[in-house]
Amino acid sequence: MKAAPHALAPCLDTLLGQALAGELGPDPTTRRIAVAFTTSQAVRHDGRSGGYRNEVLSLRLDRAVGSCATEPGALPPGTVEDCAGAEVAGLLQHPVLPVRVAALDAYLMDVAPHTPAHGAQPVTVPAGSSLERSRARAAAVTDLLDVEPGGTVLVVGVVNSLLAELRSRGLTGIPCDLKGGVTEWGEPIGTDALTEIGRCDAVLASGMTLGNGTFDPLRRSAQEHGKPLVMFAQTGSAVLPRFLGAGVAAVCAEPYPFFWLDGGPGTIHHYRADDGGTS
Repeated sequence: MKAAPHALAPCLDTLLGQALAGELGPDPTTRRIAVAFTTSQAVRHDGRSGGYRNEVLSLRLDRAVGSCATEPGALPPGTVEDCAGAEVAGLLQHPVLPVRVAALDAYLMDVAPHTPAHGAQPVTVPAGSSLERSRARAAAVTDLLDVEPGGTVLVVGVVNSLLAELRSRGLTGIPCDLKGGVTEWGEPIGTDALTEIGRCDAVLASGMTLGNGTFDPLRRSAQEHGKPLVMFAQTGSAVLPRFLGAGVAAVCAEPYPFFWLDGGPGTIHHYRADDGGTS
């Protein structure tokens, strides 16, 4: 089923302004966040030499949960307490960008949940170990790429399972992350994605780009270079489908609870620009 197309958002700030003005749903001054919480994660899979950490701010609005990942310790003290019970309108104007993103994600998730009526196609991530589920999620994300074997994909926000999945499909990944470093296989990780776009066939980027302010420049650069941009999103899973057809070709949306939180089966959601996006 195709969903009715929505007005395209030229940038994140515009989308925040539209939500604040009540143009995308109910007046946000009438909606309050009931629960605010953070999930702190540390990962080290068997058979892999490295691990990673991150922290996710999540806000509960009625049945919806909106999320934004941050670097550990990046949120100011008292952020969770400030968000609990707060008006959505106030949080959409919060001085901390990840709070604004999480609030917008919760608001849009409540307005347009991930259902076929809003353009989402469910994909099951089977039960399994953390590594098995990471690999299954990576396969589901990579399915959204339209790149022939031998092609090159810029990966913004390094996830080793994604790089391994690209390799298994005959694709070359160009890893890029603000933290730099090296991949599991000793490959250097670039820190400036914009300088790499010209030499790839497609871009695969994390929703964390919303929370660190790099999403709009990345999206504009991909448009300018004519490169399809596919987003994999735990951060802003309800936000990024709003950019389908406006520089984003597809989104793998993964709302809370995320695949790494338990070993049972779960559902993520595919969106493609040619499927009409969200209404």
